[in-house]
Amino acid sequence: MAKQKGAFAAFIIRLAITATALCVAIMIATLAILSGFRYAVSEKVFAFMGHVRVQPFNETGTSSIGLDPPIATDTHLLQSLRALPGVTAAYPYAVTPVILQAKGQLEGINLKGVDSNYRFGTGITSTGHMVNYADSQYAHDIVLSRSTANRLNLTTGDTVQINFIAGNTPRIRRLRVCGLYHSGMDDMDKLFAVCDLRLLQRLNNWGGDSINGYQVDLAEAAMADSVASLIHYNLIDPPLYAQTTASIYSFIFDWLQLLGSNSIILIIIMAIVAIIHLAAALLILIIDRAVMIGLLQALGMPFHKTRNIFLYIAAIIGGTGILAGNILALGLCYIQQTFGVIKLPEDSYFMQYVPVRIVWWQLAVTDLATLAVCVLCMWLPTLYIRRIQPAKVLQFK
Repeated sequence: MAKQKGAFAAFIIRLAITATALCVAIMIATLAILSGFRYAVSEKVFAFMGHVRVQPFNETGTSSIGLDPPIATDTHLLQSLRALPGVTAAYPYAVTPVILQAKGQLEGINLKGVDSNYRFGTGITSTGHMVNYADSQYAHDIVLSRSTANRLNLTTGDTVQINFIAGNTPRIRRLRVCGLYHSGMDDMDKLFAVCDLRLLQRLNNWGGDSINGYQVDLAEAAMADSVASLIHYNLIDPPLYAQTTASIYSFIFDWLQLLGSNSIILIIIMAIVAIIHLAAALLILIIDRAVMIGLLQALGMPFHKTRNIFLYIAAIIGGTGILAGNILALGLCYIQQTFGVIKLPEDSYFMQYVPVRIVWWQLAVTDLATLAVCVLCMWLPTLYIRRIQPAKVLQFK
């Protein structure tokens, strides 16, 4: 009989540990996927557009691509931007809408003119090479997105014709496709191509120092608001205006925020499930050990010491479940990061695989909060100990 009780108690403990481990693993995996999505999508946007843009202000407070009046390059301002804390790079740029023509097909696009210092960020993959700036006038190279090249049936080394209309005077240039980039964000990829800044200055009849604005890249995206404020109030004067890329493409970051809200609901549900399983397991253990509790009470053990025994058991169950959940979640995240087992439709989610990113402070907070909440919620089942009367339970001993 004692062996049966011991086996039953062991089974309840294993069940509680398993349930806790699964719940913790789901919470950690959810946070990792959410962080991965936020980081991957944000990096794709920032990799092409930068974190902060300095440009002339207009009535809407946003960039009217290709329509902003030119400003003169301020070398002192550019050096000051590059010297700011957290800034990894700053580039002058210009944007002009053109029509691409190749193999009997037409495609409207915005040419982004950059100088020789410009590089794609880590969120963008590319083949071929960047624009060759060796020509003394301007480079006859263009970097297209892979999706645009596919629509025009082009590949690296092909020639594409660009048609630029300024007033009533069309201008035509033939450029060589020197490289292809891919971000996975088709809404952005189909809008932009990269070329020599000097080409756009020539097409727009601008001076050699005319640009549309400056792109500022940061080491940490979280610094964007503070850096934009610092630039706005200390480095520039009207009509220039510093604006974060996150505010320009707010619809993307609002979508990421919505994903975060849904994930929080899932985490709360998993936490409640873990608490219910632990509370139920502890209550069953208390009932199963009612004779032992009655004997301890008869021997004079006070209620709080008896209660602490079961709280200690609950802490062991919760701690073991949390450790097992961590091992399971981290193992699954490693497999996904390494092999990309779970795939996604790139046209909907901007990436081919489910991204995961472990943020260690989130992991620590999840573990500590889960353990603390579970132990605190164990107090209610232990109140049942007060209802156990030694005289009644010991007669069944």
